[in-house]
Amino acid sequence: MLKAEELEQFRTALLEEMAALTTENTGTAEDRATVMLDQQSVGRLSRMDALQRQAMAQATERRRQGRAARIEAALARMEEDEFGYCVDCGEEIGLKRLRLDPTLPTCVSCAKG
Repeated sequence: MLKAEELEQFRTALLEEMAALTTENTGTAEDRATVMLDQQSVGRLSRMDALQRQAMAQATERRRQGRAARIEAALARMEEDEFGYCVDCGEEIGLKRLRLDPTLPTCVSCAKG
């Protein structure tokens, strides 16, 4: 069972990571926007570069959203006093595993399948 101090450290780390994801999301909004190019003044390679940059920014945003969802789920488990316990078998998740990634919902045994 996690100590209150350890739980608070995990909560703080998760909240800080969520804030960083939000900041990154705001900073890349322009890159994810629809590519509008003047066909007369921009060459084909420039258009391809812009489209590739947009696709990469959108893929990065999807990964950020996935991570944010995992953080929210971990914070919800904290509120329900379920954090640190495997969602499959109910056993404690090892502290080393939680330190590696506090969003992990399963113990090593259940993660292996």
